[in-house]
Amino acid sequence: MSSVEPHERTSSPGPRHRLKRAGRLRQLLDVAWQIVRVDGTDALTLGHLAETAGVSKPVVYSHFATRSELLAVLYQDFDRRQTAVMDAALQASETTLESKASVIASSYVECVIRHGREIPGVIAALAGSPELEKIKRDYEAAFLKKCWGVLAPFAGTPTLAPAGMWAMLGAAERLSYAAAAGDITQEQARAELFETIVAMMFRTGRPGCPD
Repeated sequence: MSSVEPHERTSSPGPRHRLKRAGRLRQLLDVAWQIVRVDGTDALTLGHLAETAGVSKPVVYSHFATRSELLAVLYQDFDRRQTAVMDAALQASETTLESKASVIASSYVECVIRHGREIPGVIAALAGSPELEKIKRDYEAAFLKKCWGVLAPFAGTPTLAPAGMWAMLGAAERLSYAAAAGDITQEQARAELFETIVAMMFRTGRPGCPD
């Protein structure tokens, strides 16, 4: 993820170049991630984002009507990156349960690690309102549906109890955040999540092999 260095944020701005809307949005999101990383989620306001990015408040407001909308877009940005990393790794992986489980575990942990302290703060802020919590839940459900689509060919039964998938997601979140905080290593988080996924699949019966 690109970032804005501290000296770039505090130096006097030079001649401004008008960015296309998509380019400006990318710039604002990169600066927003940097603010969360350096100062924490509480410091992320639309006014502070405008000041740090060196743009006027109306420019920021044209992209995000409220702080809640900004937080939601940040989470969507994280989800898109996580999905892209996982899709590419899955496409390149072998057709075995161990390989697919390893990709899911590695991709999830690595994406959280890449965002360090930022994504846990954004997720905590998302839980602060019903609307934002719904956005998070919708993306979680989509992630679990993707995971089950990948793992289903290896299941011993045609369906898996939803509790198992939610338990896997809970383990993925807590292990990743622990690794991001330095409580455990990234490899320990990945290995434990891998074992959790494989154990979950064995509880469905003897894992099969895709045709």
